[in-house]
Amino acid sequence: MVVIQGNLIESDALRFTPAGVPILKFRLMHNSKQNEAGGDREVGCEIDAVAFEAQARLLATAPMGTTVKIRGFLDRKTKTGRALQLHANQIEFLATDKS
Repeated sequence: MVVIQGNLIESDALRFTPAGVPILKFRLMHNSKQNEAGGDREVGCEIDAVAFEAQARLLATAPMGTTVKIRGFLDRKTKTGRALQLHANQIEFLATDKS
């Protein structure tokens, strides 16, 4: 299981698989401070992700910049590729500090 927090920076339109299952591909921007080798390190990355069913419908209504915490798993983006994609099983919308 993977848990990561980030901001929604890109989202395709909600579409449906041939079996009628809702699917949404999206992208997160993650920034955080992590401890490594006894020191703090600023880290950041963009993460390709996908959501199905209720999670896809939920994310389809979220505006860009929304902060979310995603629980899910990693898998290859394509059957024969090496690039990873996060599959979102649970999405939590987080409040952002506007000050």
